[in-house]
Amino acid sequence: MRLDKFLKVSRLIKRRTLAKEVADQGRILVNGNKAKASSVVKEGDELQIRFGQKVVTARIDQLRENVRKEQTAEMYTILSEEKLDKVDPSFVDDEA
Repeated sequence: MRLDKFLKVSRLIKRRTLAKEVADQGRILVNGNKAKASSVVKEGDELQIRFGQKVVTARIDQLRENVRKEQTAEMYTILSEEKLDKVDPSFVDDEA
């Protein structure tokens, strides 16, 4: 499944276009590597997503095409949430 679609279906990010923008800015790591919106994710992958000054680390538990809102929590496990004082250089998009 594409990364942007997983983020939308799991409701980690509400809209697929927003998920695409975040990924294209280099703010998402999959298993420690920068990921594009078109990157393919699978069960067991670890995502690190930077939302402003917060970094959320989650593990993908299930991949599903359609999910009810109540079932989205079954798709991933939040491993950690940390607040950043400064922006981590590994999350900065050097191409901008």
